[in-house]
Amino acid sequence: MKLSTKTRYGMRAILELAEHYGQGPLQTNVIAKRQDISIKYLEQLMAILKASGLVKSVRGARGGYVLARKPDEIKLSEVFYGLEGSVITVECLEDQSACTRIAECISRQLWAQVQEAVTKVLESMTLQDLINKAKGQKTENYQI
Repeated sequence: MKLSTKTRYGMRAILELAEHYGQGPLQTNVIAKRQDISIKYLEQLMAILKASGLVKSVRGARGGYVLARKPDEIKLSEVFYGLEGSVITVECLEDQSACTRIAECISRQLWAQVQEAVTKVLESMTLQDLINKAKGQKTENYQI
């Protein structure tokens, strides 16, 4: 499974907001520079994150973007689903009509387990957990 650029860059952008939570809005040019993302692409990502209810825009000279909730209230799964959609390792797990070999497929169970493991990790961690990990602080354990 390969994550899209949209998800990788979107995660970086929202983590930038999480790291500065409570310090006021961050402008897109600041986020873009810090995260090495083009402003045009970042604006598209922020629109997606805003539509997902994860960030809010603040108007004015000192406007920009802020998280819609505290970093410890936003699960990584919410960010992932907002940017990427659901965690799907193979099509047949979502749509059984996508494959005619489901009944005899040996590897389907493996892909289901991989999908379940990824989902568990994303649902068990918050933005704050990632920030704490980056700072070397203890976070709650998650299990695969």
